Amino acid sequence: MKKKKSMKVLLVCLVIIIVKAIWVGIAIRHNGDFESEKADILARRDYLMGKVITNPQQLIGEMPSVVGPQFQGEWALYSCSMLSVALVNTTLIYGEDKEMAIASIDSLIQIVMSSELRAYDRERWGEDPLETLDGNESHISYLSHLAWMIGGYKYIGGGDKYDELYHSLCKTMNRRILESPNLNCPTYPGECIYVPDMLVAIVALSIYSQQYGGKYNATVSKWIEEAKLHWLDENTGMLASFLPSDKEGMYEESPIKGSYSALNCYYLTFIDEDFARDQYEKLKTNFLQKRPITGFKEYYDRRCWLGLDIDAGLIVCNLSPTGTAFAVGSVTYFENWDLRKKLLKTGELAGTTWHRKGKKHYLLANVALVGEVIMLAMRTSTEWK
Repeated sequence: MKKKKSMKVLLVCLVIIIVKAIWVGIAIRHNGDFESEKADILARRDYLMGKVITNPQQLIGEMPSVVGPQFQGEWALYSCSMLSVALVNTTLIYGEDKEMAIASIDSLIQIVMSSELRAYDRERWGEDPLETLDGNESHISYLSHLAWMIGGYKYIGGGDKYDELYHSLCKTMNRRILESPNLNCPTYPGECIYVPDMLVAIVALSIYSQQYGGKYNATVSKWIEEAKLHWLDENTGMLASFLPSDKEGMYEESPIKGSYSALNCYYLTFIDEDFARDQYEKLKTNFLQKRPITGFKEYYDRRCWLGLDIDAGLIVCNLSPTGTAFAVGSVTYFENWDLRKKLLKTGELAGTTWHRKGKKHYLLANVALVGEVIMLAMRTSTEWK
């Protein structure tokens, strides 16, 4: 009797594996480059526009309540920011739907500017980020994502609707960066510098400078110079994941994490391509794992076959879900199509694509919508020119 039950269990497992293998094969059959993936990319874009472009409270409600109000607000901000990037990318790649993209980014900017969404930042700083631009508190993460979105809006022809705010945001960020102890501003009071958060501000200032005669190029260049001189890890050569907020230099024992490093590489592609390429090569050297599944690890110096990390999520076979997703950005930017196909296969194994009414998304989007948005932004990464 026990033998029959065991055989049934094995048979069910075998059927599930076969069905999953067929499902994955069908889902990734067109993966290769932007042209072969066009229908898939646009179907995912259309799904995300329907989910993210809504009223602010509903969007925040899409974020899992278990993470708490702060992370719900952050994830809603990232969802808007990354979708706006994806809309710029798809417009540049395919040369179509420009007016739709402009209107959609306009709506996303309005969501980010809403009192409901910026409440998470207001709660942590004890003041509103948009009502205190003349003040000295950081608010760097919220302000930089909003500025980056406006930069993208203008990049594809959005006009001058947000120019006054755009000028104020970048002027404020530039002043606060230069007045800080180490050219870095904290995401929240009393916490360290999260380097990827800080890099968004440098990205926003770099894009603004391209649009306005190099106005803040000196600050961008100074930050990159300091990064190359003082903020590289001795063991990996990677840009730091964390920095102290009150002094120069690095922490003596600051972990270099795959999720942070992959995101750093992606942001650097907007600022300094040579530095980005150098960091990308080091990312592959230190974090890329090809067996049993291709992806990027969260820890370069130790194994973790199964674990939970606050930044990476559920780690399986050493692989970092967020690190692998973010790495797709620089892998795509530097046109490593073979590696990209393998990473998208890994994404399909983990996420499982669902088709409905001409739209597509990973089933995991029902749990973490922000992950779906990030993946679309990363897999459409391209030079803004």
